Amino acid sequence: MKKKIICLADRLLWMVLLCGGLLSACRNEKEDPMEKGPEVPATPYITKVLEFVPCPGQFVNVLPEFKEGDTQETMNQKVLELIENNKRGLVSLGGFGGYVVVGFDHTIENKPGSRDFRVLGNAFNGNSSAAASGTAKGGSYEPGVILVAYDKNGNGKPDADEWYEIQGSAQKGEVEPWYAEAKEVGNDLHCYSDYEITYYKPKAEPKTEEEEAQYIHWTDNKGGEGYLPKNEYHRQPYFPQWIQSDRLTFKGTRLPQNGLNHGTEEAPYFVLFSFAYGYADNAVNDTEGACIDIDWAVDAHGNAVHLPGVDFVKIYTGVHQVNGWLGECSTEVMGVEDLHLLKN
Repeated sequence: MKKKIICLADRLLWMVLLCGGLLSACRNEKEDPMEKGPEVPATPYITKVLEFVPCPGQFVNVLPEFKEGDTQETMNQKVLELIENNKRGLVSLGGFGGYVVVGFDHTIENKPGSRDFRVLGNAFNGNSSAAASGTAKGGSYEPGVILVAYDKNGNGKPDADEWYEIQGSAQKGEVEPWYAEAKEVGNDLHCYSDYEITYYKPKAEPKTEEEEAQYIHWTDNKGGEGYLPKNEYHRQPYFPQWIQSDRLTFKGTRLPQNGLNHGTEEAPYFVLFSFAYGYADNAVNDTEGACIDIDWAVDAHGNAVHLPGVDFVKIYTGVHQVNGWLGECSTEVMGVEDLHLLKN
């Protein structure tokens, strides 16, 4: 009798082990990675917009369009819908400091000896005498400063200590071919690394020419002050309407003023000149000048840094200048491309 009981216990143990093995096999079968489908390849283009805060400007509330009830989140989404996945819509950052922060579904690799990504804008060559002679690139260039961040802690967002500035030709003190002419007409050719400007929201939209000329008041940390005028071509409010604050302050590197009047005082014709390298909206999109090398990144003290790649890019308008009827210098962005994934 005792032997039968022991034999029965052995059979029960065997059945438990068998069932456990079957369950384990079933579970492993469900977790088969082949059941998850093929991996989606990374896209070379923007896949997220983390923040969009334009400086007041003539295309603000239009590119993209603001509608009553829009919030920061809905405006971020509108920007994304314009420039994600190579759509090449147009987003205006307004005057100095206005910015957009974008991200990707992968890390853009930093490959030594090559440029790594391209920032798309709406720059184009003009037909000024300086541009035609080849001594300077003149046309419509509205340079934007570029910052990059590598998500070293993997939290999916750019932390303050992860941002580094792409050092272009102006920060390096290189002399552009158009500087001499710009100095003659009184352009401010200083490149400030610590510039700060505050714009004050107007209490009402202007109704007279005098009010239009003194539309949006600004002050800066260099003792300057003035007004962003409203022009006849763009009649909507210039202050971003989804932002509730009565003022906006922007900080960063301010580039030399690059706009020159190549017409007359009575019939002005404004030409905006490009810098040698290192900025957004500073070169025609299909040229090398629109491409950026991650190894140009520097820290807050101007020291070179080496990043394995970048996960986020921030672009802000780098020039503070109003060019008559043409309006303020405002960087426009159409997209960002990973040159390595494009095999370019």
